Amino acid sequence: MTLRAYRRFFVVAYQFLPLLFAYARDRNRFLLFGPSRTVTSETRRERARSLLDSMLRLGPTFIKLGQLLSTRPDVLPPEYIDEFERLQDDVPPAPWEEAKQVLEGDLGPVEATFDDFEPTAISGASLGQVYVAEYEGRQVAVKIRRPGIEALVEADLRVIRWSLPLLMRFVDETRSFSLETLADEFDRVIRQEMDYERERRMLEEIGENLADEPRVRVPNAVPELSTRRVLTMEYVRGTKISELTDLDALGVDRTALARTLQEAYLQMIIEDGVFHADPHPGNLAVQDDGTIVFYDFGMSGRVDPFIQEKIVEFYMAIARQDTDEILDTLVEMGTLSPQADREVMSNVMELAIADARGEDIEQYRVQQIIQQVEDTIYEFPLRLPPNLALVLRVATVVEGVCVTLDPEFDFIEVATDYLRQQGFIEESARGYVEDRAEEVRDLGESLVRVPPKLEDTLDRVNRGDLTVEVALSDEERTLQQQTKRLVLGALLASTIVSSAVLYAFATLEASLVTVAFSTVLAFLLWRAFKERRGIRTQPQFTRQNLRERREE
Repeated sequence: MTLRAYRRFFVVAYQFLPLLFAYARDRNRFLLFGPSRTVTSETRRERARSLLDSMLRLGPTFIKLGQLLSTRPDVLPPEYIDEFERLQDDVPPAPWEEAKQVLEGDLGPVEATFDDFEPTAISGASLGQVYVAEYEGRQVAVKIRRPGIEALVEADLRVIRWSLPLLMRFVDETRSFSLETLADEFDRVIRQEMDYERERRMLEEIGENLADEPRVRVPNAVPELSTRRVLTMEYVRGTKISELTDLDALGVDRTALARTLQEAYLQMIIEDGVFHADPHPGNLAVQDDGTIVFYDFGMSGRVDPFIQEKIVEFYMAIARQDTDEILDTLVEMGTLSPQADREVMSNVMELAIADARGEDIEQYRVQQIIQQVEDTIYEFPLRLPPNLALVLRVATVVEGVCVTLDPEFDFIEVATDYLRQQGFIEESARGYVEDRAEEVRDLGESLVRVPPKLEDTLDRVNRGDLTVEVALSDEERTLQQQTKRLVLGALLASTIVSSAVLYAFATLEASLVTVAFSTVLAFLLWRAFKERRGIRTQPQFTRQNLRERREE
């Protein structure tokens, strides 16, 4: 195993060294000295294509690595993300005789296990390949792990570990941390994808969660013919979701199809907490009646309750176009650095929301924001915790599929409607009202506590225990005015609480009486604050005063 890893190390180095050499010259034009070089967006895109070609040549492990990197904008610039998102896990299958050895090693002779078996694979992926067979009178799909893939993956994982110290020299401190966490995550993810028993459990759990949704179909697993290297499930035919001409020929409503897909993923992520994480068109099909079929659950993930709650808040903030709340939610999830330039990020969010809604955006505005992003955001990059990276990838890919189905698709509107139908928005509104009621109650308590404290403070002033440099004009009238405001404020707070209680537990007429009284008190309180009497103070330290003192 170690010898194979050494050989792979030199193969990988041969593929990547030219690119690393170019990165080194970006820092120092003459490698060890010299000024840094400016790298244009087009140059980054060319390098991304070159890196993508290298990953394809290196085989299954690096294809999976490229797919994982496409979910990490905190590690790579956007040009690389765009190129890697096109990476499809579609490679020629291994010869049948080799795959047959794996199958029979786990299930026994093919002829004795299946009624019929088609030796030509219907699809080939980097880690496995799928065949069609007959079992107990029904068609099944048999997914077999690619022969010899375990040894290759183990060797490549060692190479990646050995290469990390070298890569660290070409990135800053923030990205070096991201690379280390990415290596750990990749090790875990690729081992999970090779474990077909885990995939079967995820398929069954997601299928059970979506069982009541007639517009969605998840194939049933065949546990007795499934192992760590072989997964057998029912074979469900369908038209590839990106074949628009064929879908139109079937008379399928593509707008309804896009909405169904979006809502299915919202349910998986927000409600169920377990989701299919590889929604590219090759894993989505449509039956003649418009039902969406999900394939390949090797890449799947879970969402903890805290992240689910924050995703709901994020969608609601987007629906309200409240960029401050959007940024606060991203910070709370650990996705955005608290030190990020909020003004720049707010502009980015406004542009992204407008683009998602299909609004016309002036070109100069786009250029202006792009310039701001290039100047600042790369210094404070997005940080994606592992449990959010897959969610981000899913959201991006699903949106792309939906827009392909319907160019006018508005995922914000669909998400808002879904949250409203499921009761999330009403619950949040109720929580908002409860929060405001608690604030009013706290205000009432404060108004009760403040007068005694104010009186005590004024007594200390009279005794000379407290020295405050303040000028009071017409002291008696001023104190009367402040007392009047406190009393009116306390009465207003109590009537507001009374109105809420009467509205909730009594009649509407009774609550209207207190509302009317509250309105009168609010007017009197407003009028009291409008009167130009009260405490007057003279600031002791203004910029002008400080300037004069420095000159003296």
